Amino acid sequence: MRGVPKLDRLDIRILAELQRDSDRTNLALAEAVGLSPSPCLARVKRLKKAGYIAGSHARLNLAKLAEHITVFTEVTLADHRLEDFVRFEAEIRRYDTLLECHLVSGGYDYLLKFTTRSVLRYQETMEDILERRIGVDKYFSYIVIKSIVVRDAVPIAALLDDGAPGPAGQVRP
Repeated sequence: MRGVPKLDRLDIRILAELQRDSDRTNLALAEAVGLSPSPCLARVKRLKKAGYIAGSHARLNLAKLAEHITVFTEVTLADHRLEDFVRFEAEIRRYDTLLECHLVSGGYDYLLKFTTRSVLRYQETMEDILERRIGVDKYFSYIVIKSIVVRDAVPIAALLDDGAPGPAGQVRP
């Protein structure tokens, strides 16, 4: 990529630390990565400008806010022309209870992740999607009973290293 700075080990440490806690002060971040505050801030600004940092957000404890369910939905389209995918993707973005939508390979076309108040609300959403006639041939729903692992942080060092992943994201030599 032209014009995008290469990452060094300190950049990677900064990105990993920001994933763990993006609210920390620059001083605390600098201490965590072994830099003085001014160069640390300059690196963070450079990483943001280069697009390595897309934003930051608060992770909410939904269980404290309201009763809710999470549903994964496999969607298969009736036709597989480019315009069918474009139409589906444009329309599915309109649903605010849709958290993720992934075009996947395998036995179906899309994997969707919804969070909504109840099974009834989820079913109303699916009925609306079907009524819109955006190309859905069939769908299968999987209601989450219990989330065992939910991670917001990407294992940056493991993604950039050639070693095989070990337990808990550790990389083996």
